[in-house]
Amino acid sequence: MTALATENSREQLLSRRYEPSVAAVNELCDTLQATKAGTNVPYVDPMHDIDECRIISLFSNIGTEDESGFITAGDDEAATRLLGVHWKLGLRPEYVMPWNVHPWYVPGEPNGKFTPDQISAGLKPLLKFLAVVPRASVIVAHGTEANRLANLLLKTEVPMIWRRGLKTYKVRSLSGRAFAGTPARQEQYLEDMSTVYADAMARTGLAKAN
Repeated sequence: MTALATENSREQLLSRRYEPSVAAVNELCDTLQATKAGTNVPYVDPMHDIDECRIISLFSNIGTEDESGFITAGDDEAATRLLGVHWKLGLRPEYVMPWNVHPWYVPGEPNGKFTPDQISAGLKPLLKFLAVVPRASVIVAHGTEANRLANLLLKTEVPMIWRRGLKTYKVRSLSGRAFAGTPARQEQYLEDMSTVYADAMARTGLAKAN
């Protein structure tokens, strides 16, 4: 019964992927998938909001596509870590939106360590994504690949970037070797991440939770 309920919940969520709050970005995901036959591009969860989004969480999507069909921070532990950071700060989901460095997944295959060409291939999709979320002015780049793509983005001469005063931050990925270490060290990683998101909130006019 639990498995059935989970499957039903997943189908219900997918049925909402074209709600007004996320329709434009998920239509972009469909377009990107159509450009590369035999790939999947995960969707953005309808709990987010393209009109309210101020902060982009850019993930180095190393691993396998989540069975939900939506962009995630990584495995369950990674998602829980990020949710905890956002919850403590009072960063509501409508103000932040996820995106992947390389939007495409090959079904049944893990995304390995990205080549420079794969990272570069994510630049145009990222620019198109930013055009869909007009109030976003901060990117929090999780992991090495995300930081490299953020650097490529800042080197472009697209006026949109400068008009928004786009700011990028580099933080760790939320799982894998990047999060290895003692519990005390992992707690410090989360504290550092919390500091970055708090600064991003302040920069975009969002108030922290008391």
